[in-house]
Amino acid sequence: MSERKAEINRKTTETQVNLSVDLDGKGICKANTGIGFLDHMLAHLSKHSGIDITVKAAGDYEVDSHHTCEDAAICLGTAFNEALGDKRGINRYGWASVPMEDALANTSVDISGRPFLAYNVQFSSSRIGSFDVELLEEFLRSFTNSARINMHINVPYGTNNHHIAESVFKALGQAFGIAVKVTGDEIPSTKGVL
Repeated sequence: MSERKAEINRKTTETQVNLSVDLDGKGICKANTGIGFLDHMLAHLSKHSGIDITVKAAGDYEVDSHHTCEDAAICLGTAFNEALGDKRGINRYGWASVPMEDALANTSVDISGRPFLAYNVQFSSSRIGSFDVELLEEFLRSFTNSARINMHINVPYGTNNHHIAESVFKALGQAFGIAVKVTGDEIPSTKGVL
């Protein structure tokens, strides 16, 4: 099997992002997006999936963190899709239910080539520290579209906003770890292509 790695460099008038992934890594994350809470969530995604993620980003923080979050997600999704190649032999599907004290996140992913995000997560305030919580959905939608995957996230309950977000990214990590695992040698679709 060839190496399942990819590197993406994206430069716009708003941001500059350099990102790499190794799907067969050890769950090592080196994130420096300039957005501390996002780096924290990427570390959970990496650790619990076993996927190495390295990202360095700079953006127009004087406006807000939106553009940097979005462009980091575009790069992560694009790298994820490129690293998967033709997707031969992968499980394709992955799911996890992860508690984080008071919060529970249920996630399911399908590496289908058909992007869709179902995001059923409620927060009790608009910020976690200085981080705008609506950027989590924006990040996940941009990632989903760029990775060309189907992702469902449901949080039935939780009271602490940090715990809610953390349970989502840990659960996604677990689900992706299952979905990208190579267990055979065929394309996991009756169509013969994903």
